[in-house]
Amino acid sequence: MSIGANISAIKEELKNTKVKLIAVSKTKPAESIAEAYAAGQRVFGENTVQELVEKYDTLPKDIEWHLIGHLQSNKVKYIAPFISMIHSVDSLKLAQEINKQAVKNGRVIDCLLQIYIADEDTKFGLDFAEAIELLRSEEFVELKNIRIRGVMGIATLTENQRMIKDEFYELKTFFTGLKETFYRKDADFTEISMGMSGDYKLAIEQGSTLIRLGSTLFGVRAKKTKTA
Repeated sequence: MSIGANISAIKEELKNTKVKLIAVSKTKPAESIAEAYAAGQRVFGENTVQELVEKYDTLPKDIEWHLIGHLQSNKVKYIAPFISMIHSVDSLKLAQEINKQAVKNGRVIDCLLQIYIADEDTKFGLDFAEAIELLRSEEFVELKNIRIRGVMGIATLTENQRMIKDEFYELKTFFTGLKETFYRKDADFTEISMGMSGDYKLAIEQGSTLIRLGSTLFGVRAKKTKTA
């Protein structure tokens, strides 16, 4: 099927839900994104700042760009003028830099706290205790140009559906706890970004509001063949 047909199929699947589709366009050429755009898709996710900036410069300006990969503090300035949402806030230092660059650009930048839920080694993401400590810190409370909209998590890469389901359930439960404790009166704290091409149906069952799909929409990236 074409990219447009794939997008139509997923949107039909999401029709009676409140789940938003993020088309993960990392490594995809502008032509593929333009095809998705022509099919009505307006929300795209990128992993790296360099690729995101290049695509922002060449593609329509009504696209809503999400940074879904790890973000280094020294690169925030390049996306601060236009980014719609940053999914990967995993430290006070990063939050402070996003706030600083948001102030410079006269913006409030929407962000998600990246929570570590996978049962595998990873460098990125806050555990539950670290996230609570961050939200309670005076330094964080002082940040007025960053708006925490919810949480993001990446499940373990495994065939074990029960494990994935449990990890998504834990993230949803944690989100609910944060809502009650820190954001009870905040109507903007609504987002749970979880679920990718291999596990998005489980994520939706467990309460995801943002699914991040790449290969489901654009196809599996062809492997490069070695030349002699």
